[in-house]
Amino acid sequence: MNIVVIGGHGLVGRQVAALLRNDGHNVTAASRVTGVDIVTGAGLDDVLAGAHVVVDASNAEPPYGEPSYAFFTTGARHLLDAEQRAGVKHHVSISVVGTDRLESSPYFRGKAHAEAMIRASGVPYTILHATHFYEFLLAIVEAAIADQVLRLSPALIQPVASSDVAEAMAAIAVGEPFNATLELAGPERERMSDLVRRFVGDMESPFDVVTDPGAPYFGALLDDGSLVPRAEARCCTMPFNTWLRRSEYARANW
Repeated sequence: MNIVVIGGHGLVGRQVAALLRNDGHNVTAASRVTGVDIVTGAGLDDVLAGAHVVVDASNAEPPYGEPSYAFFTTGARHLLDAEQRAGVKHHVSISVVGTDRLESSPYFRGKAHAEAMIRASGVPYTILHATHFYEFLLAIVEAAIADQVLRLSPALIQPVASSDVAEAMAAIAVGEPFNATLELAGPERERMSDLVRRFVGDMESPFDVVTDPGAPYFGALLDDGSLVPRAEARCCTMPFNTWLRRSEYARANW
């Protein structure tokens, strides 16, 4: 099967590409470093020629502000138009649990509008809503830092390892389209401020974590239902402590 992974050199995309190659598929990892840019549309027609499946694992950098909204909406339009021209049979997209509940955030609003485009495109699709990756905790820290203090919401989260998400996406890519949204989560539910406090504590970081119900999360205010999955979500098995022991962040030298 010919599969193109957009964002194929990023955190999830490179893992998906490797899994699919190991399974014997013809995989092209596409990103700006290979001359493919979904925001401008550059290189899309060439890279999608002959593709059966497109896995969109692209992500906005940085993950906040109006540029993230433009990235997702413009990128989705260019990518889906190119897929229609190429006759792609399955569009697989990674998104975030809670996307439809956080309209005040440009990032999540962009994700939600991109998903609406996918559903209306006519290209058979599967959208995977994953909870936030353990690896994304560092971005949460970086976004919340102010004078050596991290003000973070006590909202519940249920993060997941990116490797588990990549395995799920690879399996979806070689199956029939669901034409629906699936949900994937980690095995443990915890308050964001508490989990980040453990994370930065293990790294012996110089930051104090303050629990603040009014602290914004990439432009959105959270409640306990904002970022956790619904009852029918599939739960993976790797707990936070296991991931952290294996990660580059374990006892990092700050």
